[in-house]
Amino acid sequence: MTMIQASTPHQWGLKRSITPRFGARLILQGSRLDFLWDRSGFIGNFSEEQGQRLNDAFPEFIKQLENQVSVGKLDARQQRCVNLQHAGFICEADTLGSH
Repeated sequence: MTMIQASTPHQWGLKRSITPRFGARLILQGSRLDFLWDRSGFIGNFSEEQGQRLNDAFPEFIKQLENQVSVGKLDARQQRCVNLQHAGFICEADTLGSH
């Protein structure tokens, strides 16, 4: 799965002034997260190397977020923002941010 794509007219993800950045929407289904590829996009440009590193790191972020759900640290009914780090990237997720 290659995640490098042109920026979409809509900006998905939490609004931040950091560029480049990748925004996406994930849906919680039980204790699993489903990635909605059509609700994702890039703001700014990643180099080929950065894009590949992000592509490699993304599944680890999903695993970390699913782990947060399974141990009760994330609950879709309670707003909470978490920051995760992996491979030089920071993932900011908000449970009620619809992102």
